[in-house]
Formats: sequence, C-alpha cells, structure tokens
Amino acid sequence: MENFTNEVIDIAALPKYETVSLTYLNSKYTTVVGITILITFLIFGSGLGAVLYFNPELLVFSTQLLIGFAVFFAVFVTLCFISLRKKAYAFREHDVIYQHGIIATNTIVIPYNRVQHVALNEGFVARIFGLARIDIFTAGGSSSDIAIPGIALEQAEDIKQLLMGKIQKKL
Repeated sequence: MENFTNEVIDIAALPKYETVSLTYLNSKYTTVVGITILITFLIFGSGLGAVLYFNPELLVFSTQLLIGFAVFFAVFVTLCFISLRKKAYAFREHDVIYQHGIIATNTIVIPYNRVQHVALNEGFVARIFGLARIDIFTAGGSSSDIAIPGIALEQAEDIKQLLMGKIQKKL
C-alpha cells in the first residue's frame, strides 16, 4: 500500500501564467466588429425613425431621443473597441489561456485534459474577412467556457486540430 502524503506546495515556485506572451486578436476583427455594430445600429435607428414618423406626438422628444441614441452609440462603440484591444490568448503545451475585460481583466486557464469539445464558427461578416471563432467546451456546461473570436480561419482550423488531438490522447 502506498503511503499518503500531503506536502505543502511552495506557491512562489509555481509557474506564472502572467509571464506568457499572449497573442492578440487579428486586426481585421476590428473591422468585423465595426461593420456588425453599424448594421445593428442602422436597424435600431431605422426602427426609432419609424416610431417617430408614425407617432408625431413623440417628435417633441425627438431631439432628446436622437441625442440619447448618439451618446449611447458613442459609448457602446468606444467600450467595444477598448474590449477588443484587451482580448488575447495563448496555447501552451498543457493548457489554453484566454484574457479579456475592460475594467477588470479576466484570465481563464483551461487544461487540455478538461476540454470535452471544440467548435469552429464563422459568422457572416467574419467569413468575408477570413476570420473564425474557436469555442472550447469543458465538462458540465451547456455553453462554451472560452470563445476566442478574430482568429484567421487557417490558424483557427490548426488550433481546432491541435485541441482535437489533445482530446483524443486523453481517451
């Protein structure tokens, strides 16, 4: 019978994920997000215009609505683009790291032996620019644990193959 041990781990000796050189999203992804936001706000703005057209009594508030819409649009776009600059990832020998966040930086580290499923997704606009998103699923969740957007399609396919290989090895 093997003797049970429970030694104290020297926390200072643990590897630091903070020292890993992360890869930022493809620069074309900024354009994809910009186009998507523009389409969304054009649809929303058209709806707002239709409401004002068919309800003339709201025209009294139209200036406030338009100013509010413009301020919301400006703040939303600014936060989206700041968020894009903070997103980064790395694939190491035993795990994947994903970092994101505007005010607080969130870093997710998932060991490959926890990965259950990997999906590669191409949105309509992203496909035009040759970009894809990798969704990484672990056990126990119905949604992906990490969704890394803005990766060149060829690179995303290579990453998916790498992760699928890691999943096959543990079986």
